Amino acid sequence: MTSLTTTRSPAQRSGAAAWLRAALSSAPLAAGLLIGALHGSCRSDTPEPPAVTVYVVSHGWHSGIVVPAALAQAHGWPARREFAQAQYFEVGWGDRGYYQAVDPGWWMGLRALLWPSPGVLHVVALQGPPQAAFPGAPTLAVRVSHEGAQRLAASIAASHERGADGAPIAFGPALYGQGRFYASVERFHLFATCNVWVARRLRDAGVDLHPSFALTAGMLFAQLERRAVAGPAAPAASAAN
Repeated sequence: MTSLTTTRSPAQRSGAAAWLRAALSSAPLAAGLLIGALHGSCRSDTPEPPAVTVYVVSHGWHSGIVVPAALAQAHGWPARREFAQAQYFEVGWGDRGYYQAVDPGWWMGLRALLWPSPGVLHVVALQGPPQAAFPGAPTLAVRVSHEGAQRLAASIAASHERGADGAPIAFGPALYGQGRFYASVERFHLFATCNVWVARRLRDAGVDLHPSFALTAGMLFAQLERRAVAGPAAPAASAAN
């Protein structure tokens, strides 16, 4: 058998070594470019949904949260079906007996604070932003992400108590404007006040708050302002544009 042996010249060996070094040195760059191209092709060019502005309104000791009606529509709030022309909804929450009483006395208020009792939602339909509906009332505008706004609306929907037929339990008309009271599954007491409830809903939306330290409207507003997550609501004319 004849064996053939190929012998490379020094110049050929040097050229092959240089080519190998160049290939090895460029391999990481080529891999990075390939991964980047694959990553770019997998990314969606769909823009992120815009943030949503919700509002917090103070009515003295009590506060409410105002959301665009589209959120109520998306999560099946019963008030949206009853008040279909609304542009916004203000939602408050409190003790079921005290909140609906025409003239609640001090004993009813004390009992509501000391003994956990059924809660109630107070939902008011607004035809414009809260600055127009409640002129002079302290109002803060809070920007939340699209996903956060959906969580907020879903948590309010989940607070509705339903009867044996699955329908939300509705009570009498709201204290002002067009609206209604609805039974809530949550219970009211000293450490779960209306302002704590609003803080919890904002926390559901991703706002960095400590609901336990929002027992009063003043404490809630102080947290929002201190954390720079809210600002004074724009005048009604500009907010509506």
